[in-house]
Amino acid sequence: MIEVRVAGRGIERKLEWSRGMTVKDVLREMGFNTESAIARINGRVALEDDEIEDGSRVDVIPVVSGG
Repeated sequence: MIEVRVAGRGIERKLEWSRGMTVKDVLREMGFNTESAIARINGRVALEDDEIEDGSRVDVIPVVSGG
């Protein structure tokens, strides 16, 4: 299992972990893509292709844009 929190939205979920799971997979599962959010794994900024280990905590940070 991994714990996922979405910053500023009060969303917390536990996702079933699978071997080879990446940040991109978690973002997609939570309704984001790599252009609309960034992620931290256990407090460290992560790239979209970084793999996530079982038991990790992933913080999803939505990107704010506008003009």
